[in-house]
Amino acid sequence: MNLVLSLIVIAISTVFAIYGKYKRQKFIHYAFKPLTMVLIISLAWERTMASPSPYSYLVLFGLCLSLLGDIFVMLPGNKFIKQGMIAFLASYLLYILAFSRNIRIVSFLPLMLILAPGALVYLFLYGRLAKMRVPVLIYVFVVSIMAWLAVNRYLHLLDQKSLFVMVGGILLLFSESIWGINRFRKQLWLAEIIILGTYFSAQLCFALSI
Repeated sequence: MNLVLSLIVIAISTVFAIYGKYKRQKFIHYAFKPLTMVLIISLAWERTMASPSPYSYLVLFGLCLSLLGDIFVMLPGNKFIKQGMIAFLASYLLYILAFSRNIRIVSFLPLMLILAPGALVYLFLYGRLAKMRVPVLIYVFVVSIMAWLAVNRYLHLLDQKSLFVMVGGILLLFSESIWGINRFRKQLWLAEIIILGTYFSAQLCFALSI
């Protein structure tokens, strides 16, 4: 599929996923949220087949695990939150492996700049986490490392694809922070627009980095 057409279809699907959530139209939300990820995965698949590499396969499988996490989190009740977090953690570990490929020099300044807001978000949520304190701490740490390596990849390679990686990593870190605040601390009216908008944009950036 033409790239511009793919981007338009992905954008439309994202809008419907957000619309279904706000209008409490479960069928629309449940249909378009995974569909958006499937479209992003399809784009990543096309680019992987055109230029196969360990990096492209790691990102592709990471996107697939993110789709699995989306499905778990969408299910009613809280029974599958842990399973969703595990699926997302696995996807982020694959992203970490991908983003660190062919990088011999790392800068620790971006790590400090990323860990600081991550620590603040965790402390803000701490009192409401109860039994989820350790899992959420691990989750925050892994997401922060993923975002740091995304930034580091761009600082090392300085090309368009690594720029997509950096933007995607920052957007995903922001999306997960807002999701945590909305889930465990205080529900925000604009949360779904921010969370889904930045989440799908981040995953799309990762697909475009292939």
